Parts: sequence; structure tokens; C-alpha cells
Amino acid sequence: MLRRQFLGAGLAAATLAACRTAPRSASREEFDATVLADGRGSHRTLAAAVADAPADGVRPYRVLVGAGRWREKLVIDRPNIHLVGADRAASVLFFDAAAGQARPDGQPWGTWGCASVIVRARDFSASRLSIANTFDYLGNLDSPDFQPMGPNGLQAVALMLDQGADRCTLADVDLRGHQDTLFVDAGRSVFRRCRIAGSVDFVFGSGRALFQDCELQSRARPASKPRQGYIAVPSTPAAQDCGLVFDRCRLTREAGVPDGSVALGRAWRPGRTFSDGQYGDPGALGSAVYLSCWMDAHIDAAAGWDPMAYTARDGQRVMLEPQDARLFEFDSRGPGAARSHNRRWLDAAQAAAYAPARVLDGWEPGT
Repeated sequence: MLRRQFLGAGLAAATLAACRTAPRSASREEFDATVLADGRGSHRTLAAAVADAPADGVRPYRVLVGAGRWREKLVIDRPNIHLVGADRAASVLFFDAAAGQARPDGQPWGTWGCASVIVRARDFSASRLSIANTFDYLGNLDSPDFQPMGPNGLQAVALMLDQGADRCTLADVDLRGHQDTLFVDAGRSVFRRCRIAGSVDFVFGSGRALFQDCELQSRARPASKPRQGYIAVPSTPAAQDCGLVFDRCRLTREAGVPDGSVALGRAWRPGRTFSDGQYGDPGALGSAVYLSCWMDAHIDAAAGWDPMAYTARDGQRVMLEPQDARLFEFDSRGPGAARSHNRRWLDAAQAAAYAPARVLDGWEPGT
């Protein structure tokens, strides 16, 4: 009888411990790998768990990310990896590299290498967790002690969807950084009920991305920066019909972000190397659309969008104006919503062209 009571108590304790580290309504048996703070998971690190995934990706390889802070620079190079956290506030993946800082080999991380999580394979999924780049942006912004390598030193990406990524799904995920938080540079992706926080250009890239019911939170910068930030910065290829589409999202702000200080975005022509020199890619014609989004008063109601400079073929610095790109909105609401020459509104028929099936080029992600 005593032994039965002891075993029962032990089972109850084990069950309670599992509940503290596993997502609600999930058991460890549902996962192919587990990474737990107490070290009792199948793998000690997320990188080790991903490395053990099958290379063919025939079925989802589910990884339980237990409650805790996981400092890793994670590359997803196997298809069909599904990361499932305990809760977006509890399971936090982070790293603290900026583009202008040195890698272990002495070379700069660069924009394409500084991300905390880089996805280079199809069918990636993440849910109920956070991904952050914790580089001290504010501490280094005007610091004479920070001597970055290269012109983009303060860029610090949290998540990058790189070449090879496609059909990526993120649900109930927090993405946090300052400059360049989310780099959607390839493939098709959908973000549902996510919160993306940053200040400068914090959702950017050339991929197809649909944001449904997400929060876009602008973070504060020093008062010496009259333009506190920019949200969407697409570099969509001109031949691609859709880029960044925000559907029923909320544009919010941290305390300290002034009224009228944030632009909806600007179109980016990234520098490329061509046979006749290096200059802004003339084939990039950014596409970003806000559909039925609520906007707080930090959005610049009059201007809406800003121009962005790039280097032309002749070496001159040229501004790509909002009217020369594909920057639109429809049914905007809230104190930051307005109509102006610079803020081009679609009509209902035009907005209907940005249906999910078109944005995602025929891909129909599950719910």
C-alpha cells in the first residue's frame, strides 16, 4: 500500500512537471524531439534536434520547445520542421548578433547572416513561442564605442526566411527586435495571430507573405529621431504580383512612440552586383498592402508612406517614391487612418484581388 502511494505521488509529480514544460493538451508522445530546460528532453539543444530530422521531410518532424530561454543561432535546413513551444511568453529562442558585428572568423555577420533563426527549407512551422534578436540596438545607436563593420551595422534580424524556404507557417508567435526584425526574403509564408515588434524597417524582403490578425508593434527610439520608424519595406520583384499583405492587423506602439512619427513603410531597392557595376536592383518594385487594418495615432496620417534612397546605375543617389512602387491600403481604421495623395486606397474590387489564394500563389495552408 505504501509502495502504491509512493508510485502514485511520483506519477503525479512527473505529470505536473510535464505540464509545466509542454503545451496545453499536448504530450511528449506527439513529438519527434523534445528540448527541455531540465535537460530531460531527447536533445540538449534545438540545433541538435533539427540535425536529427530526416532529410526527406516526408512527414512533419515535430519538436517540443519547452519553457525557457534558448540562446542559439538556429538554421533550419531540413524540410517539414515544426517547432511547438509551451507558450509564446515562456519558450523564447534568441540570439544577439547585429549585421555590423564580427562572426567568430572575423568577418561581419551581415544582414543575411545575423538572424537568430534562419529558415532554408520548405514547410517550416512555428507556434506558441517567441523568436528575438536581443542585440542592444538602443544602447549602440549613438554610442561612439560601437564601431560596426559595413554600412548596415545596426540591423539585427530575429527571423529570416532565406532561399529554399517556402510554405512557412507561423501561428501565435512573437517576433521581437528593433531594426529589421523579420526578413521575408523567399517563398510563401503565412503569419496568424503573431506579434511583430520593431522600429526601423521591421518587416521587409522580397517574398510573398500574408499576415492575418497580427499585431505590428512599433518600438520607441530616442527623441532625436523624428521619424521613429517604418513598418513594411518590400523589395518585391516587379514580375511578382504580391509581396507583403497585412489583413485585419493592428498597428500599435510602445509607450514613448509619438503621434505621427511612424510611416506605414517604404519600397526598397537592395544593392546588387551586376556585370556593369553595383547598384540598386531596378527589377525590385516593392508591393505592400494593408487591408482592413486598425492604426493607432503613431502612424503619420498625412504622409503614410515614405520614399527610400537607392544607388542608381550611374552612381547617383535616387529616391524611390511611394507613388512609383506598389504601396496601397484599403478600409484602414483608427486614428492613424487617413486619405491623402500619398496614401493610395484601393476600392473593394481591387482589394479583392489580394485574396489569400493569390497572395500565396495557390498554396492553401491548413488552419
